[in-house]
Amino acid sequence: MIILKSKREIEYIREAGRITANALQLMRKLAKPGITTGELDQRCEEYIRSCGAFPSCKGYYGYPATICASVNEEVVHGIPGRRKLKDGDIISIDLVVNKNGYHGDSTVTIPVGHVDSAALQLLKVTEECLYKGIEQAVAGNHLGDIGHAVQSYAESFGYGVVRDYVGHGIGMDMHEDPEVPNYGMADHGELLEPGLVLAIEPMINMGTEKVHQLKNGWTVVTRDGKPAAHFEHTVAVTENGPEILTLPE
Repeated sequence: MIILKSKREIEYIREAGRITANALQLMRKLAKPGITTGELDQRCEEYIRSCGAFPSCKGYYGYPATICASVNEEVVHGIPGRRKLKDGDIISIDLVVNKNGYHGDSTVTIPVGHVDSAALQLLKVTEECLYKGIEQAVAGNHLGDIGHAVQSYAESFGYGVVRDYVGHGIGMDMHEDPEVPNYGMADHGELLEPGLVLAIEPMINMGTEKVHQLKNGWTVVTRDGKPAAHFEHTVAVTENGPEILTLPE
């Protein structure tokens, strides 16, 4: 069931989203060679709680951490721990914050130290895919327009578009209807209406789109071992066009 949000609810989501965005800015500053993913997780949780909010993912179906920290070939749901970041790594940090019962969800992929040009292009194109998708989050369009925009742009660079994991609606629940695939056909799928709030999140692989889950039950990696990138914003469909709700102060 798709739940359209009132203007007041959208402001609550924006408040949560602002904390999410500020926390991710902190992660950008801290993600340097030598820091562990566990240290990033601790610093992120401390910041969120200092804002009177709490991390939505921690404890979600038993997930043990505040952030998902996915390094290099890890696509999503990497569990932070003792792993030290190295020069040349890329790390996707996916974060959801709950404030006043509403969630803000965003992801960035961060280059660590000196990263090779191929990986930097993957990051650039994946972030551009996100904004191509957001441009289509217009009342009167269809869900397929978002996925089609992401897919066609990513595939024009020869990249793989992950099929097994998708974006979603968001509000009082972290994952709501509808699903928001990063692939699809224009003019197909649910009609977009004002008040719809979506987490749009391209997951783009340098090689194959095929992925598999590790034995820890969470971490998803590319099947060919090539790097993956992930960018995400929480976006409201409004009468005046798409509005990003996960922006920093």
